Amino acid sequence: MENFSWECSTRVRSGQGCVREYLAEMVRTFAPGGQNILLGYGGGSVKKNGAYDDIMAVLTEMGYSHADAQETDGCGPCSYKIVEFTGIMSNPTLAKMLEGAELARRNNIGLIIGAGGGSVMDCCKAVSVQAGYDGDAWEDFWMQGKPMTHRVVPCGVVVTMPATGSEVNGCAVLTNEETKIKCDRDYPEMNPAFALMDPAYTLTMPVRQMKAGTFDILSHIMETYFSWPLEPNPADDISEALMKGLIRDFRAALADPQDMQARSNIMWTASLAENRIIKTGKSKDFQAHNMEHQLSAYTNCNHGEGLAVLHPVYYRHIYKAGLAKFVSFARNVWGLTEKDAEGFRVSCGSTMSDDEALALAGIDALAAFIQEAGLPTTLRDLGFGEDERKLLPEIAESCFISGGAFRPMTAAEILEIYNECW
Repeated sequence: MENFSWECSTRVRSGQGCVREYLAEMVRTFAPGGQNILLGYGGGSVKKNGAYDDIMAVLTEMGYSHADAQETDGCGPCSYKIVEFTGIMSNPTLAKMLEGAELARRNNIGLIIGAGGGSVMDCCKAVSVQAGYDGDAWEDFWMQGKPMTHRVVPCGVVVTMPATGSEVNGCAVLTNEETKIKCDRDYPEMNPAFALMDPAYTLTMPVRQMKAGTFDILSHIMETYFSWPLEPNPADDISEALMKGLIRDFRAALADPQDMQARSNIMWTASLAENRIIKTGKSKDFQAHNMEHQLSAYTNCNHGEGLAVLHPVYYRHIYKAGLAKFVSFARNVWGLTEKDAEGFRVSCGSTMSDDEALALAGIDALAAFIQEAGLPTTLRDLGFGEDERKLLPEIAESCFISGGAFRPMTAAEILEIYNECW
């Protein structure tokens, strides 16, 4: 294993009713003495699933009053306000983050609460950075990766859609619409102060979004698993167990979208995939994520669906460079054996080795599962037409190249992958 350091400072409380039970405690801890709160969310889903009502009920009981941003000056004698920051979109933009930061500054915000999925959490975490920073956070942190030494406004999250694991790490993804760059950075300073995770909130998610989010979780695990070192190690042992469990729970949630046990398991697996524990001692790839980020930066396609299209094709390009890990994936995640390898070899009329055949059979098992789940398998399934196809060379050139991959891509090979996904 590579040398590593590990930390996860987020206080997690999980289970049905956890917002009503624990939010007041978290507010008193991270906004001691009472401070104005910025409540960030997307659209109507937080009101449909009950999260908004639960949050407002707790804060109202604590003595907070709701006010429009224009009415809030933070100077009331004992009256602290809730300022709403709404309309956070999927693939949150730099412009939206700057809007939130300005709202936070203008209203003397002492605590930010993001209620939603990964996009809301990422945007609110980024707001917490920029709100307390005099410089350009995008340029200094997202682009240049400078040390973060200023005071970050505390940010807590209420998770309503499991996918990104953003609730337990310091990663935040933003899209700069002017430069067409979608970029993430992970700073310990951006770890949410707390995360409240009630699986009941996920029951109202559209099935399409549940599928996309759950595949994103699987993708996060695979992106870490398929990276150096190849030798057996504890992080990969955990990853294999997480992948097997997630596939089981994914199938259960597809069979019964109201299966609370499956939803609860999926929610916690999302956190375990991204709380950095499976990344210990790993180089980490995330090239497929980089390729999808740029696709969505240009087209605003669904992130999880884009990953489902890309992963099998990408893995067929790199499997030889990490053959031992792909063989382990086939055996330990999909339960394949040498008999399956022989069947694969016969089906394609090849004389390849047992290991190569087993590795490719494992990738085929992943592709078959994507199809079983009803996820898109081509860029055309994502709604791409000839206009988007013409953009593919430019998108390929814009992709970041992973330094942790089994072997580095080139823009030409990324374009080849895009075209194979067409």
